[in-house]
Order: sequence, then structure tokens, then C-alpha cells
Amino acid sequence: MLTTKEQKDIRALQAICEQEDKIELKLNWDLLEARAEKEQNDFLYYEEHQLIGFLGIYGFGNKVELCGMVHPEKRKQGIFQSLLKQALEEMAKRKYETVLLNIPASSESGRRFVKHQPFEMAFSEYQMVWEKKELTANLDHVGLRHATKEELPFFIQLDAECFKMSRKEAASMYENVTDIDGNLIIEAKGEPVGKLRWHQEGNESWIYGFAIKPEYQGQGIGRTALIQAVQQEAEKGKDIYLEVVPENEHALKLYQSCGFRSFSTQDYYQLVAARVK
Repeated sequence: MLTTKEQKDIRALQAICEQEDKIELKLNWDLLEARAEKEQNDFLYYEEHQLIGFLGIYGFGNKVELCGMVHPEKRKQGIFQSLLKQALEEMAKRKYETVLLNIPASSESGRRFVKHQPFEMAFSEYQMVWEKKELTANLDHVGLRHATKEELPFFIQLDAECFKMSRKEAASMYENVTDIDGNLIIEAKGEPVGKLRWHQEGNESWIYGFAIKPEYQGQGIGRTALIQAVQQEAEKGKDIYLEVVPENEHALKLYQSCGFRSFSTQDYYQLVAARVK
């Protein structure tokens, strides 16, 4: 569990790295702010009370993602290599099936680093921002409401059905969930048919976990729900963001038609076990 000071130090280092490298780091702040007390998911490197390097572990079922950074003036000293070694040792105890290293596509230092590591390119992900656009939600029988803790099994079912997970994998993502604020249920004719989650970061609102039950897809329900969600946040004056893999052409076209445009790309490199020494 990160202390308030450690979170502040990570944010400060993130700002330095993003400004220097002209990149967007994906540090998953919704997860960083809600770490389990008994698990070591964060590795920090200090010099004279200043945070120089950071690496975070983000578990999603049997898959784990890594993302981190090193102060621009302290690179090429083996700091990130040391943090990665510690993280890989910790993950070996948990027996994750898939390990992914997240690097912004425009990060030259990140690309140089991964060339000498046991990782191979797996896929990319677009980060998109909503540009103000007049939108009309056409289905009046579709609505949004706040979720309750009793509906966690519904979340698990949807994640398993829509994101190609086993129920066990999906359930593991909610093991440490204590606060479901920001989670919304999508209803059609009063029946729960989908979900989405908002994460607030300053003036930014990020959409995550957007899913519609397979049997209700292709009916315009997802589009109407997305428009309603965007309109509600836009009325609050929020900047609205989401993420999508480019291979998901249906979702990409939906987001583009609703006014989202890509502004950054995140690359994911998968650990190749055969190359780990």
C-alpha cells in the first residue's frame, strides 16, 4: 500500500518524465490509490529522499501489466533493470500466465530498453479523447444508474463474456474492491444489460470496463449508453477519455462516430518465458 507521500512522489516523477519525453504514461492511478495492504505491487528507488525510479504491477485476472519510469537525468544506470528484476521475482511467486510491459509508443528510451529484455511486441492500444460534438441518444428505453455491491457478480459475468476471461480470472479482479463509486449499470427496458466505470483524475474522466451483454449487442444500446455517459460528464465540465485496441474495429468506429479521437498510443510487450535467464 502506497503512503500519501509516495503517491505524491510518483506523481511528481511522472510529471517530469512526461514533460521531458513528450509522452503519456499509463500508471493506472485508480489502482495505485487502492492497493491491497498485504501485496507488494510497487517498487520505488530513492536517492537522497528523491524518488528516481518507479515500477508498478497491475494484475488483471491471470494477466499482469507493468509500467514504470526513471528520472531523465538518472537513466542508463541500471535502475529500471533493478526494479524490473524485483517485480519479475515477485510475479514468479504469483504464477501469472501473461506478463506485459507497457511502454508509450513515442518513448524512445522505452523502446531502447525493451530491445535488450526478454519481451516481444504483443499489441498496441489507442488512448482517445472526446472532442465536443453534438450527440443524440436515440433509444429512450436505455438508461444509466449507479451500481451496488450486490451487483458485483453481474460485473464478473460481463467481464468473462465480453473480455474473453474465465469467471475465475474475472472474479480475481474484484477481490479487493471495497468502493464501487463510479461504476454504472446500463439498463434497457429496466433490465441490466451492460456496465461502465468512471475514474476521475483531476478534471479528467476516464471510461473503463465498457461492456454490453453479447445478446444485446448490435441494437444501438451501447451507443446510446455511451452518449448518455459522455453528456453527463461533459455537463460537469470534464475532459473525457477512454482506451481501445485498434483491432477492435467495431468499438473504434463507435468511439470515433461519437467524437473521440486518438491522441496517444501505448505499446504492450509480452514476456517470453523461454528468454528469461
